[in-house]
Amino acid sequence: MADKKDMDTKVQEAETLLEFPCDFPVKIMGKAHEDLRKAVEDILAEHAPEFDSKNIKIRESKDGNYHALTATICATSKPQLDAIYQALTDHDLVLMAL
Repeated sequence: MADKKDMDTKVQEAETLLEFPCDFPVKIMGKAHEDLRKAVEDILAEHAPEFDSKNIKIRESKDGNYHALTATICATSKPQLDAIYQALTDHDLVLMAL
């Protein structure tokens, strides 16, 4: 019989159409600030240790007030992605993460 941890993992995997591990683009919108990129890099490195900061692309808004970042990570699970999104949206410089 499967233990509770195995059952929880199977339920979480069934909640997503993704097959892990996979390359996953995380899109972040934030205030144009010199610390935004570093903050995103730190959060992603904490939750996805194999993350390479070269995998971040940045675009400025028309007026330069906001930056849109796309960072591709190797996602290993839905809980990992949930933790990344929570940490990003909790940061003061991040307005939104998709």
